[in-house]
Amino acid sequence: MATNIAVSGRSQRYHQLTKALFYLGVALIVLFCVAPLLYVIDEALKPTRDLQASPPTLLPSSISFDSFPRAFSDHAGFSSNIKNSAIIAGTSTLIALIFGASAAYAIARLRFKGRATVLTVILGVNLFPAIALIGPLYIFFYNRGWIDTYQALIIPNVVFTLPLTIWILTTFFRELPKELEESAKVDGAGLLSTFFLVVLPLTAPGIFTAAILAFINAWNEYLFAVSFTTNGSVQPVTVGLANFSGGANFYVPWGEIAAGAVIVTLPLIVLVLILQRRIVSGLTAGAVKG
Repeated sequence: MATNIAVSGRSQRYHQLTKALFYLGVALIVLFCVAPLLYVIDEALKPTRDLQASPPTLLPSSISFDSFPRAFSDHAGFSSNIKNSAIIAGTSTLIALIFGASAAYAIARLRFKGRATVLTVILGVNLFPAIALIGPLYIFFYNRGWIDTYQALIIPNVVFTLPLTIWILTTFFRELPKELEESAKVDGAGLLSTFFLVVLPLTAPGIFTAAILAFINAWNEYLFAVSFTTNGSVQPVTVGLANFSGGANFYVPWGEIAAGAVIVTLPLIVLVLILQRRIVSGLTAGAVKG
């Protein structure tokens, strides 16, 4: 009896220790992920004297929001950069959804050999290093006069966004009962009517998830944007922030840069936090059905 009690006590302590280590590991991972954002927010809220202090201070001596209006007033193109990012990311997301949904529906419903191979090859596009495409794409866009145009930034975003969009939506279309489409056909609906009026509404969680991920990917893109633009006319906010300069030589406006980063990052974070349940359900729904 005493032996059983001792074993039970050791088992309970082991379980508590394992649980504590698990939560400690989760806390460390979360801290590691959010530490850069917390540092940027800390820099954005520091007054000028703290930003120029030597040695640097970890925390602000007082909270100051002066860097936020200066990000717009001292850098006239910042508002235009945000507008460009919205145009590029929004258009890239819309095109990726149109082509991605069509391709995913065809892969999910048409029976042909090598469907799994096709999906693997499509997803493999994301594994291709983007830096290897800069030279050929620059020559291609330059010969067509597309440097400093929206299409030079939208096309690469669509190419690298389509694979994940197709992969997510294919899973949803496969799990959708075929009887619904057959019923719509019996009622006289054509292929396009069935696709737009029956299939797409029922797969809204997957489409919503793909749209959010595609938009974030396009919003954060920097490599193609800095390579295919030479002025602020179409440059997105990622390049605009990198081009922030001070009013004097050898002066870097860290406060304005940090404030600008917060301005363009927090809306995405808030959006993901608000819609995280739908995003998670969209990513996992196809994996738990059937």
